[in-house]
Amino acid sequence: MTVFAVEYLYEASTSDRRDEVRADHRGWLAGVAEQGQLLASGPYEDGSGALLLFKADDGVALQALLAEDPYSVAGLISGLTATAWNPVTGPLASQF
Repeated sequence: MTVFAVEYLYEASTSDRRDEVRADHRGWLAGVAEQGQLLASGPYEDGSGALLLFKADDGVALQALLAEDPYSVAGLISGLTATAWNPVTGPLASQF
């Protein structure tokens, strides 16, 4: 498994719609976390986006997973970067 640091970017104009979809988005995240694929996630304080840490077999599997996110389905993610990441120190490093 590879760890990926995923950054979502949001447009300010989608704030109200994100509020409407947030419960479904967070429910999806909780399910992915229960399956062991989501290590951590959370929004930026300024509302401009979020940082999420996932485990996936590869980039193709990660993209398929991210396509299921209700924010993605609703077209609320204006930008997305996914970078393979190698945690070498801290609590996450001992898991890999």
